[in-house]
Amino acid sequence: MSNDLPLPFSKNRTQEMLAFHRLLDIMDDLREKCPWDKKQTLESLRHLTIEETYELSDAILEGDKQEIKKELGDILLHIVFYAKIGSETGDFNITEVLNGICEKLIHRHPHIYGEVKVEDEEEVKRNWEQIKLKEGNKSVLGGVPQSLPALVKAMRIQEKARGVGFDWEEDHQVWEKVEEELSEFKAAVENGAKEDEFGDVLFSLVNYARFVGINPETALERTNKKFIKRFTYLEQKAKEAGKNLSEMTLAEMDVYWNEAKSL
Repeated sequence: MSNDLPLPFSKNRTQEMLAFHRLLDIMDDLREKCPWDKKQTLESLRHLTIEETYELSDAILEGDKQEIKKELGDILLHIVFYAKIGSETGDFNITEVLNGICEKLIHRHPHIYGEVKVEDEEEVKRNWEQIKLKEGNKSVLGGVPQSLPALVKAMRIQEKARGVGFDWEEDHQVWEKVEEELSEFKAAVENGAKEDEFGDVLFSLVNYARFVGINPETALERTNKKFIKRFTYLEQKAKEAGKNLSEMTLAEMDVYWNEAKSL
């Protein structure tokens, strides 16, 4: 596929290109003139990028479209920043970054840019994993980042295994595995390696969630937010009543908690 840009450009595409060009120019200015920006390295930006990614995740969960737009801008800035640093060291530049992802997408979508025929999403995923192995990945699971949070990592491991056909056939089989792991955990609490067995319970629950179309990370984070909202309400009501939570009985707290649940 040619890297030449299609001509003439549509009005929207021209505006997109001009906006991206403007960001690149601003990045050049900041890197040259701003004391903070001049000091940054790939390593110093890393933790800030992780923070921005989580902020985007929060905005998505909240359904706040304007905040999503803002956080996407922050992440795009980081991408341009990394590319700027790479160009200064001669290792890579933004053109190579963009062309690299374009070529990868084209290569991994032969059903769009080639002659391969697919029936559904699952076949696309299987082809994707097979192509990655042909590209040099030594293991199907080799592309799972070691630093991913454990819950997300479990989901990605299972998705990748499914991509090559290693998976259960029916959801009731997966649930039976959950029940088996729960039984083993219960026994381990009394006389065995309870941490290992608890890990197995979580892994099996992630597996079942995936099988029935639930993202476990999203589900747990929504529950976290729900708990925080209700607990904050409990604190607020206790304060209004002139009470200290640590001095209240569980029954007293339950009154406010149940009120929060009905909101």
